[in-house]
Amino acid sequence: MIGGARGARNPPACGDRTATPARGWRCGGGAGRLAAMSGRKRTVFCVNPATGLLSAARQQPSPNQDERPADTAPELIIVHSISLPPGEYGGPWIDALFLNRLDPAAHPYFATIAGLEVSAHLLIRRDGELVQYVPFHRRAWHAGASSWHGRSRCNDFSVGIELEGTDCGSFTWPQYRRLAAVARALCRAYPGLSPDRIAGHSDVAPGRKCDPGPGFDRPKLARLLEPRRPRRRRAA
Repeated sequence: MIGGARGARNPPACGDRTATPARGWRCGGGAGRLAAMSGRKRTVFCVNPATGLLSAARQQPSPNQDERPADTAPELIIVHSISLPPGEYGGPWIDALFLNRLDPAAHPYFATIAGLEVSAHLLIRRDGELVQYVPFHRRAWHAGASSWHGRSRCNDFSVGIELEGTDCGSFTWPQYRRLAAVARALCRAYPGLSPDRIAGHSDVAPGRKCDPGPGFDRPKLARLLEPRRPRRRRAA
């Protein structure tokens, strides 16, 4: 889950791939452009570096964001997990948390977190729906006290992606496909990102955070991110 309240927002701190429609994703040219193929239907994902927005994502601007330090662009993707109430999926509560609209009376757990001012750049729901709260070129408040390869204040240089789920459960196939698609689009939009710069929250805040948890299949994501050679056309 997201780490830290407003005081922690500054924490102490791809090669192209062409796939068949049955396999899913195809990476195209341009700034973060990615096409998801499903039969004859095609959805194009594109990250615009100027606006920091992802096409095909539902936009829900969070007030919990600010500017990154000068001359700092995304260099790390941090994967989180979140469910509200804990262990329950669907509903408006994740949006409400990131928009500072969570009703503490709606569930006993909400009273313990209603005062937090936190956010992530993106949420991937169980069915693969994408919800964006913060433009990627701005700083979201998701990592809390964190460090990556000796570099602290991970919020400064990272993109935070929440998967709807728990740190003791598993995630869905649509979530892995969407995560891989978004990661590829981000890599094209921001040269400092690459498939080997994806970490879990537990990696940057060990001992303090354990999400996305052991149920997150890192090898599966790695396979989805591997470049694939185009199929050879059969001779007529």
